[in-house]
Amino acid sequence: MTGTGDEKHYGHGPEQVGEPRPTKAWPEKQKGPVLVRRDQVGESTTDQRLLDTTGPTDWLHTDPWRVLRITSEFVEGFGALAELPPAVSVFGSARTPVDSPEYAAGVAIGRALAEAGYAVITGGGPGAMEAANRGASDAGGLSVGLGIELPFEQGLNEFVDLGLNFRYFFVRKTMFVKYAQGFVVLPGGLGTLDELFEALTLVQTKKVTRFPVILFGSAYWGGLVDWLRNTLVAQGKAAPHDLELFHVTDEIDEVMKILAEARRPATEI
Repeated sequence: MTGTGDEKHYGHGPEQVGEPRPTKAWPEKQKGPVLVRRDQVGESTTDQRLLDTTGPTDWLHTDPWRVLRITSEFVEGFGALAELPPAVSVFGSARTPVDSPEYAAGVAIGRALAEAGYAVITGGGPGAMEAANRGASDAGGLSVGLGIELPFEQGLNEFVDLGLNFRYFFVRKTMFVKYAQGFVVLPGGLGTLDELFEALTLVQTKKVTRFPVILFGSAYWGGLVDWLRNTLVAQGKAAPHDLELFHVTDEIDEVMKILAEARRPATEI
């Protein structure tokens, strides 16, 4: 349709330049990059809420504030662990009795790692974690504990030299992976399995440079390995070569050999 030449149009609508825009029937406010309308419009400003010391404290529990808290945990973790020497993360059950063979194995592994120049990183709790920290401490090595806030408070065991407590599991798991050159997994429960399969998934998907994952205790881990081979791989849910992502052993000397081989530059292998 051809106009007379006196009409000016913009956009895709019929409105003419110069016509008053219709008045909105709802309240609207711009809050930085965020646009809010209707019931989302509050009566206070951001500065007012910042400076008002008598206001509510609900903001402490909102998702935007949690993002800052999460960021702060990453910053604190990176800052505290950035200058660690080569390290190995040791996982295992918090319920391992002090007088058990598994605890003794944890102490021996922690000691061997420290004597080889590794820092030992654990979840900082009791049981197998305490055992590895204890062995590292006894050998004069650096014993690290990465604790987690839980409903049942555990606290860091007394053998931790450098300890951090986290609110968020995913931040803590990042620290386990980022600063370790290998994982040694002692018998453990759901938390240990979570950490184990997290590590295997990262290696399998090449999200991290491959590092050794060592399951210590063939009697304990044998059933899981059989299930992986006879069910997971047999039904095509994983490839046969995925079984090569981890090692199973009962010998501390073999643990150290596997770690040493992985540590050597490719030109030396």
